[in-house]
Amino acid sequence: MKTLPLAAARTLHLAAQGLLAPPRRKADKADVLAAIRRMAQLQIDTIHVVARSPYFVLFSRVGAFEPQWLDEHLAEGRLFEYWSHEACFVPIEDYGLLRHRMLDPSGMGWKYSVDWHERHKDDIDALLAHIRDNGPVRSADFARADGESGNGWWDWKPEKRHLEVLFTLGELMVSERRNFQRVYDLAERVLLDWDDARDLPPLEATQQALVAKTCRALGVVRADWIADYYRLAKRSYAADLHALADAGELLAVRVEGWKEDVFVSSDLAPLIDDAANARLRSTVTTLLSPFDPVVWDRRRAAGLFDFDYAIECYTPAAKRKFGYFCLPVLSRGKLVGRVDAKAHRASGVFELKSVHLEPGVRIGAGLVADLRRAVQRCADWHGTPQIAVGSAPPELAAGLARPYETE
Repeated sequence: MKTLPLAAARTLHLAAQGLLAPPRRKADKADVLAAIRRMAQLQIDTIHVVARSPYFVLFSRVGAFEPQWLDEHLAEGRLFEYWSHEACFVPIEDYGLLRHRMLDPSGMGWKYSVDWHERHKDDIDALLAHIRDNGPVRSADFARADGESGNGWWDWKPEKRHLEVLFTLGELMVSERRNFQRVYDLAERVLLDWDDARDLPPLEATQQALVAKTCRALGVVRADWIADYYRLAKRSYAADLHALADAGELLAVRVEGWKEDVFVSSDLAPLIDDAANARLRSTVTTLLSPFDPVVWDRRRAAGLFDFDYAIECYTPAAKRKFGYFCLPVLSRGKLVGRVDAKAHRASGVFELKSVHLEPGVRIGAGLVADLRRAVQRCADWHGTPQIAVGSAPPELAAGLARPYETE
């Protein structure tokens, strides 16, 4: 059994995630769908101090692209939305893998309120009938009785909660997004060719398929990483991984310093020797979304990258350590720091409120140049080409603030 350095495991993981090398050409619409299929899902979040997370995750992989391409893939039926890792865009060919969650949402936690459904069944049924008779709706089509905006599921207007119940049950689907707002329509009008009696795979087969997809998306896996990716049941997945290895879908390896059994997707088999001998390394330097698959599992990010990452936008301001919306910094196979950023679109300024490097990261000319290029590309894509640096290590601040054209 081959033993890999930790750096090789990182390289293989980043290869699986589409972060091995910078894009070699200008992105096109097909690249957006290909990137989502590689990750298996694309998490949705509405915070937009920089680009909203799904667009940002794609930018990190394909470079500058037109955000409407993602919206078009959804409207054209190549993607659908559902609770996957969390709320995610998922390739439409994987609809059957999540359909059992819709048919039995009892394990969905806060995402499905049985009590709300029971208490408001008549209103929910009436809303469904309204959509059937009158066509798609948005939550914004319904006025909130108290005139105030909500700040969480528990504070949504009733119609929004009704729509979410019907969405979680799979009776409604998101047919498109308008200005990032969901447009809900009957599932049978969005997914014309689906028939549960004919198309629904057995539950056990879907669970096996989700484990296999997790392995391909992560590239390098341990049993304790499996449940998080698709929010599967928390149990041991060691037997599942060994079964996939027996079937030739995974290769068993060792990683230096780890006691756990480790497996590499067979898709990456041609890369293993070069990664192990450092002939293959990630050459990408980019900012990542807080909801990027590389960092959304805190345990996995710590194990692979020695990077302790928590999203602080939901933490009270006084308790934040790094900032409201810190973007992890990936540079040549390592997570080297985080940037609390904000895009000021009206003034064209991309503000780096604070820049924090990880302990032990040396600020050399190469790192400064890589980060400056990465930040400038990101700023340009946001339409905020002027970079303003707040708190940062002095030698890094000077490099980041230097005009890009002088290089």
